[in-house]
Amino acid sequence: MFKKKLEFIFVSVILLAMSVLGLNYYKSYTFKNNDLPESYKKRIQMKEKEVLSNMQKHYGFTLDIPLIVTDKFQGRLYGLTSYKNGHIKIYLNKKVMKESLEYILEAVIAHEYAHALMFKQGHLHTKEKGHSALWQQTCVKLGGEDCQQYVDQQEIIMSKMPF
Repeated sequence: MFKKKLEFIFVSVILLAMSVLGLNYYKSYTFKNNDLPESYKKRIQMKEKEVLSNMQKHYGFTLDIPLIVTDKFQGRLYGLTSYKNGHIKIYLNKKVMKESLEYILEAVIAHEYAHALMFKQGHLHTKEKGHSALWQQTCVKLGGEDCQQYVDQQEIIMSKMPF
């Protein structure tokens, strides 16, 4: 009798675990292979609007720069500002958005717009100047909450903890 109950509990736990794994796989597959959810798009647009408002407030102008969400990044790069032939583009990594949207909203968008502003103002000529004190001040003025050179993985992990 006890053996039957134990077998039933064991099989039930395995079926439940397989169901959860299947659901997680489906959600990941759906996120990866479809356009961004509207809720993500709206939140990104709201943050972009806030950053541009801060740019207008502190610098007296805004930049019309494409903000492109892509899944073409290799590795865990969160964002990138490209300056080529006088054109500036900002890219955000879709692959990390599902798990780190809050970090992208709080830190990455302002971070990348700060790079764009530095490009536009002619302050970036070498890689060493990419994260200068001037860039950091610009990032803060644009509303960046974490104006560091690189993503702090520990900070992202800790922000997801329930305590």
